[in-house]
Amino acid sequence: MMILNMWMVFIIMFVLGNMIFVSKHKHLLIVLLSLEVIVLSIFFFFLLFFMMIEYDMYMLMVYLVFSVCEGALGLSILISMIRTHGNDYFQSFNLL
Repeated sequence: MMILNMWMVFIIMFVLGNMIFVSKHKHLLIVLLSLEVIVLSIFFFFLLFFMMIEYDMYMLMVYLVFSVCEGALGLSILISMIRTHGNDYFQSFNLL
């Protein structure tokens, strides 16, 4: 029963993160936070999966390293965008 509850938490986190990411938001910070929720839900899935098959957790450390790098890149993009445009609105800059 506890495993089922953990799987439900993973599924709810993943679906909510994707719904926030897909919906139209005008701030880049909200999009970056939704990406982090998706990354954390995938980490939670890997944790549950590796515990079920009794596998070593070394791959989780590699995954965490890459997710931290992804977060740092997102924050650096956010900071450079705020420095050049003054805010983090998507409407304030042209993607082309």
